[in-house]
Amino acid sequence: MAQQERIVTTDYGRPPRAAENQSLVETRLKEALGADGARETLTVDWRGQPAHFDVIHLPVGNLYYNPATHRVRAQRSHDPAKDTLLDVDPWSPQSQEYLDHLLKALPADPSKPDPEFEGLAESLKEYGQSDPGLVTRDGIIVNGNTRRAALLQISGPAQSMRLAVLPESCSWTDITNVELSLQLRRDHRRDYSYINRLLAIDELVVQGVPLGVIAATFRTTVASCKQDQWVLSCVRSMIERSEAQGIKLSLLAFEERSERLKELHRRYMKDLAVDSDKAELTKESRLAAIMLDYAKTDVRLIEPEFQSRYLAKVIPEELRPHVAESAPVAIPGLGRSVKGASQELAAAKALTDSILKAKAVAESSSSLPSAVVTDASQKWNSLREAMGEALEPAGKDERIRKRKQAAPGRLLDACQDIDQCVTDLVLSRGTRSLDEESFDEAVLKLKESLRTLALETRRTIAAPGDGVNWLLEALTVRP
Repeated sequence: MAQQERIVTTDYGRPPRAAENQSLVETRLKEALGADGARETLTVDWRGQPAHFDVIHLPVGNLYYNPATHRVRAQRSHDPAKDTLLDVDPWSPQSQEYLDHLLKALPADPSKPDPEFEGLAESLKEYGQSDPGLVTRDGIIVNGNTRRAALLQISGPAQSMRLAVLPESCSWTDITNVELSLQLRRDHRRDYSYINRLLAIDELVVQGVPLGVIAATFRTTVASCKQDQWVLSCVRSMIERSEAQGIKLSLLAFEERSERLKELHRRYMKDLAVDSDKAELTKESRLAAIMLDYAKTDVRLIEPEFQSRYLAKVIPEELRPHVAESAPVAIPGLGRSVKGASQELAAAKALTDSILKAKAVAESSSSLPSAVVTDASQKWNSLREAMGEALEPAGKDERIRKRKQAAPGRLLDACQDIDQCVTDLVLSRGTRSLDEESFDEAVLKLKESLRTLALETRRTIAAPGDGVNWLLEALTVRP
């Protein structure tokens, strides 16, 4: 990592077997130093400089999962009670078992096993541990938490694990910094989930780390980091907007929507440069479709007029949001007012809020009355059906629009090829490399193609413009 002591992290204290682990680590390190032959070491970015740490073997049963790991930061909210216990008592058997479960679980749905974890376990069973993990002298795993879970599953607590050992002065800030430098790049075996990546980037931004440094750490670009910031801000806003019956959506609800949210950001920024109101309207309508689980190919059909032209006509009356026109917004100190949000935008936001609230209640694992959960689920399903009805004519209109644009688009592509041909001709003069016979044949083919184009143009276009008239005259096509 490029900066030192850059993250302020929670101090979780020392685990119960810290003293026992320290003694065992010291013994194993002395054995490694006294052994014949070359010692195995691991190079780590330590406080801004590369450092080489000796590798030893430790039984996995002695080790502790790191409660500060970014690998399951978002997934911790799967069970709020256990998440709270992790903060209060991270070393208890219940907390460590919860981390073990999350490390094996599907990031988007921790109630299901992760096939990637099973693949890792099979690989370790067949080929063994290829790279060493990293551990503190207290036995806290900094890098290799998932591998420890796999080894425990395969062989039990007596199984040895190869680990490089960090210095005695290692702090919780060091643990977080080293984990980010090792695990949040794209060269590790099992990627962190999308939301956990966003949280890690946001953590660095809050600490004042420049975006350029963050981008270098994550092997990405500053523009990509800005996109990640926008997506996380959007996600957090939707979580707040989803609150109903004391329930909110969790971060996990957005884990499998990463591609659609990134695409939404690109479209939003493009629209924002032209018309901010239309940008907001398209954003809200697309968010509604995303939260109704429509694919990105469907979401792309949504344009600024989608709400009024298609969706408003098919939403059941009892589910239709009724909003009053926004009052003018006063500008403090100037004695003037500006127009508030349009009624159409207010309706779009209200609809998105309704979808978010229904989803939060329908997917809640809390003890809400079954009638409330059923009603929310039915509401969400009804809104999804309405969205599907609206997307169908929008898709038909989009296909018609593309057909209308197909011929002009192909002609413009041909123009670009001809422009490139001009450049190639100029270059060929200097080297006398032009195959003149082939070129002459190609020009004759062009003439024939243009003549055919002119004939079909005359049959298709009733009121020719200047360009079409030129084409007809140049190819002597007469009515």
